[in-house]
Amino acid sequence: METIHKIGRRKTAVARVYVSEGKGTITVNKRNFEDYFTTATLQYKVKQPFALTGNEDKYDVNINVYGGGITGQAEAVRLALSRVLCEIDEEHRGVLKPEGLLTRDPRMVERKKYGQKKARKKFQFSKR
Repeated sequence: METIHKIGRRKTAVARVYVSEGKGTITVNKRNFEDYFTTATLQYKVKQPFALTGNEDKYDVNINVYGGGITGQAEAVRLALSRVLCEIDEEHRGVLKPEGLLTRDPRMVERKKYGQKKARKKFQFSKR
């Protein structure tokens, strides 16, 4: 198996994932996976596609991620890994799709408008 490359996005975070056969090591931005995603929730989100398909220790993963916050980055990585697993074996799609792992979340931050304080908030109105 050669290296498979996929991209996942969430808000403004972009994750590029390179997966090859190996022992199950995950590196994120040339750092260890546990050092980059420190909380257990984020580590669970990244490992979720592997856990659902039962491929925890079969593949080495190299991840480049930038933009957004740490949660958006973890969810971008999760989408990219799900796409890789579907390319490796099409039967994984039946497990991942009902969990919502193959859906790109379209929600983005709404832009600020001129003449307003924020996207929806207005400046205080004075009658007199």
